Amino acid sequence: MLKGIAASSGYAQAKVYRLEHPVLEIEKLEANSSEELIKFEDALEKTREDIKNIQAKAVGKLSDEELAIFDAHLEFTNDPGLIDQVVAMINSDSVNAEFALDSVANTFITMFEAMEDDYFRERAADIKDVTYRIKAHIMGVKIADLSLIDEPVVIVAFDLTPSDTAQLDKEFTKGFVTEIGGRTSHSAIMARSLEIPAIVGVTGVLAELENGQEIIMDAIEGEVLVNVTQEQSDKYSKLAADFAEYRQGLKVLKDEKSITIDGHQVEIAGNIGNAEDVDAVLENGGEGVGLYRTEFLYMESKALPTEEEQYEAYKVVLEKMDGEPVVVRTLDIGGDKELDYLVLPEEMNPFLGYRAIRICLDRTDIFRTQLRALIRASVYGQLRIMFPMIATIQEFKDAKAIYQEEFDKLVAEGVAVSDNIEVGMMMEIPAAAVLSDQFAKYADFFSIGTNDLVQYSMAADRMNEKVSYLYQPLNPSLLRLIKMVIDGAHKEGKWAGMCGEMAGDPIASPILLGLGLDEFSMSATSILEARKVIRSLSFAEMQALAEKAINCETMPEVIQLMEDNL
Repeated sequence: MLKGIAASSGYAQAKVYRLEHPVLEIEKLEANSSEELIKFEDALEKTREDIKNIQAKAVGKLSDEELAIFDAHLEFTNDPGLIDQVVAMINSDSVNAEFALDSVANTFITMFEAMEDDYFRERAADIKDVTYRIKAHIMGVKIADLSLIDEPVVIVAFDLTPSDTAQLDKEFTKGFVTEIGGRTSHSAIMARSLEIPAIVGVTGVLAELENGQEIIMDAIEGEVLVNVTQEQSDKYSKLAADFAEYRQGLKVLKDEKSITIDGHQVEIAGNIGNAEDVDAVLENGGEGVGLYRTEFLYMESKALPTEEEQYEAYKVVLEKMDGEPVVVRTLDIGGDKELDYLVLPEEMNPFLGYRAIRICLDRTDIFRTQLRALIRASVYGQLRIMFPMIATIQEFKDAKAIYQEEFDKLVAEGVAVSDNIEVGMMMEIPAAAVLSDQFAKYADFFSIGTNDLVQYSMAADRMNEKVSYLYQPLNPSLLRLIKMVIDGAHKEGKWAGMCGEMAGDPIASPILLGLGLDEFSMSATSILEARKVIRSLSFAEMQALAEKAINCETMPEVIQLMEDNL
């Protein structure tokens, strides 16, 4: 048995198809610049055609959210930030095109891989995918075509690129297993969309498995079974049939309320990065958008997006949600998120430095432009504005005062605006969480960002392997902080939500329910399962269980408590 991370649930039994893309040996060579520029441009054009063909084949198989990935890939093949640097290096150093591209691409990849936010870190996979294809065309190397598979297989690979995954045919691809990756990688997200079982992070799987070898995937437990017996085959066939029935049952919950068996109702929403992501939220029965990461508008732009550009983006999201609430986080850059066109100071510890609301309160010109765009768009839906990285009450008051000034200006200008915009804040700094009962006098709502709250509370970078054991969202100390935030909100008649990864965790959600959390926001593909969990629970019983959880001493005790009682 080989062990990994279950990234897309399900079971599969089939022969191994080893996917091994050719290793491109990149050497620095002296070359004729004119010839290399022609090769580079030709490879770019061939890559654009490849991407268009892959996207066309994927229509009907993938959601608009996943198909939009290839729009981003196409944009990258036209990105002056990439092309100009490669061209400049070919001209100035008289080097071969593949070496110049490799050098420039590695700079981009290193920058994105260093980012702390999972979503942004996974953009490195996009860059690798696109630039690998360009380099292969420059060098005349043929890339494997997965769309030609015509028998049932489990694909085994070091990793799967978005291009690989988009070519998969559900009829023949019964699942995939990779050596690296996580639940937030593109391949995992696409696998969940296609409802193909996926297990990632299986160290040494390529060395263990051979082409044509029969294996079983248990993508519930994250296990790969080799040397399959008849008894195992029969057992997992039954489990697969049961799981298919369960999966079908989830779909009937799309239009149901997220309500417990004793009548307590909560809201289950989706996290998005752009307007295209809204489709997946709606397809999975999301009751709102609990986190709209607006930094993508800035990171995907070559300059600060104008008020009009932002207005159009926010308008589309609000219109698509058709009256359901949309929580928009104002600009959250700094730390691991940089803008090429906005120079930030070098800092010893940028995660504790000049970032998010701290930048906005300093660069009020940027902040006011975003707020004006949001307020103008508010007439198209139920807008909730959220300020990130708030540490003190004065920061929140200052931010809200700027919001109110822009609101009043727009009214004076005769611009139509909504009269029911809620203005709240992210709860991600322990100092703010402890003072939540006071913050609740001024904020309309709280949304708990558990990723930062956990690491700031434990003084441990969750991306540092040496201290990753301290990333403990179910540590009783964290549960007490979360309870403090929820109780503080409720004391003033306000609501509290959560937009961190913890909100979609099936072990954590019953505790959060018991602590009184009002809104759970998560990736779109987790919504229906979360709703099923909520609808199977008693609020009163979860309140009693949550009380026991916050009185445990360790996270393992909390997990054991949940396993014993659910």
